[in-house]
Amino acid sequence: MANKKMTALCMAAMLAASLGSVASASESGITFPLEESYSFSIMTRAENDSEQDFSKKALVQRMEAATNVQVDYQTIPSDQFDEKYKLALSKKGMPDVITKMYIKPYDILSYASKGVFIPIEDYIEEDMPNLKAVLEKRPEVKAAITSADGHIYTLPFINESSTDPKESNNVVGAIPYINKSWLDELGLEMPTTTDELKTVLEAFKENITVEIGEVVPMSFRINQVNQDPGITLGSFGCGDDMDHYMVSNDKEVYYTLVQDDVREGLEWLHELYSEGLVDPEIFSQDGASYSAKVASGRVGLFYDWSIGMAGDYTDDYEPLPPLAGPDGTVNVPRQNYYSFDMGVTAVTAACEKPEIALAYLDQYYEPSMSIQNCFGTYDDENYANVFTMEDGMLKWTEEGQDSKVRNDQNLYDVFAILADYYGVYVDKMVDSDAARHEMVKNIYSPAITSDYNYPAAFMDQEEITRIAEIETDLKNYAEQTKAGIVKDGITDEDWNAYLEKMDSMGLSELLELKQKGFDMFYELTNK
Repeated sequence: MANKKMTALCMAAMLAASLGSVASASESGITFPLEESYSFSIMTRAENDSEQDFSKKALVQRMEAATNVQVDYQTIPSDQFDEKYKLALSKKGMPDVITKMYIKPYDILSYASKGVFIPIEDYIEEDMPNLKAVLEKRPEVKAAITSADGHIYTLPFINESSTDPKESNNVVGAIPYINKSWLDELGLEMPTTTDELKTVLEAFKENITVEIGEVVPMSFRINQVNQDPGITLGSFGCGDDMDHYMVSNDKEVYYTLVQDDVREGLEWLHELYSEGLVDPEIFSQDGASYSAKVASGRVGLFYDWSIGMAGDYTDDYEPLPPLAGPDGTVNVPRQNYYSFDMGVTAVTAACEKPEIALAYLDQYYEPSMSIQNCFGTYDDENYANVFTMEDGMLKWTEEGQDSKVRNDQNLYDVFAILADYYGVYVDKMVDSDAARHEMVKNIYSPAITSDYNYPAAFMDQEEITRIAEIETDLKNYAEQTKAGIVKDGITDEDWNAYLEKMDSMGLSELLELKQKGFDMFYELTNK
């Protein structure tokens, strides 16, 4: 017991040393450890198969010893969290802080207008020197969390893989993975054009046999995030992304699903579908059945964020490089994903001393602490460790590559990991992120022709509401039409009728509002 106590004291001393230089920087005079203990509550979510009692986590224990702040973590299993946090925010006895919400601007402003979330920009300025320094380096994040009324209501998390946005892990979503072992078996080269891909899919259908079931030359889930073939539509022009907004190099916002080149790409998919080269279940299969199908080893080409979906057959697949279309076009469409999330953590009106709560949370924006908050820690006697600490640098353990191990140790709520932290505060990226980064950087980024994606523009509530009013029905109709073209094709007459219907549903007004948001964001981040 004495050894454990001594270890805890040593760890607290190490943490206190790392906090000391920033704690004294609080303009309101908050210095850790506090002379008098303070406690506050945080409602958070936890993965169902990971540690639910956050008081057992070394990070929480070390922070309490170093700050004299006790945090009561009200932990909710992930599959129940959305329902329970909304209920909690509707009652008087709400938590002081709520995190891992991942909510959008409309909901942020709704809670703020009801007095549930408090403005925190002054606290960031006075009590959060670590976050303040990050926001000065990343003005796009500050712009994203600042509402049109000038207030900041939520804390972000940031997880960068590259300082070049075209090389970010999030710049593309679904990746096409092709069965290279089948190519080798049939003596075929990796396809480089859409015509060559069709020839390969025909060869898969005609010449490959599997032990169980039938060969599926190509499969995906239409209109589903990270499993839709929008990246391949870039061979015909702009391609498609999951919210269907793109920005030209002239800074003009447009809607992908009314572009003639997108129609051409969808009709190419229809040609493949009509010849039995595309899985007939692309319109109906859920995530579990799609995953099981890919993991069965009978799919020639599939789309997903991770090649690991192939399970035991993962080594048989390789990423399919960008293809040249009929006119020679090679383009990878940019996704409107970001290396940060804006609607993660908020302080509620129930918090008696928000300056202390936020100064406490700011310690997790220190670089080394951010890495541990995101991934896990070191020298924890109760769990397998994600890192060792050597000469002031966190170094990955083999066990730390397992997400279950990471979830037992991490908090994953407030952190900022910038791309230039690697090799300084931590030796490398987690292996899965590093592999994706190399793939995106070397295979897909060189074919990205757009200089912009649509940003996380935080407009006022009236504009957000109007966008939602138009977008709900319009997006549903556009995606139904997209799926219908793949299944049945489309005539010129029906395409023109579709364009007229989109216009009557408010597409022009929608694009005007989205353009306003882009222009505002661009101005804020390019002063």
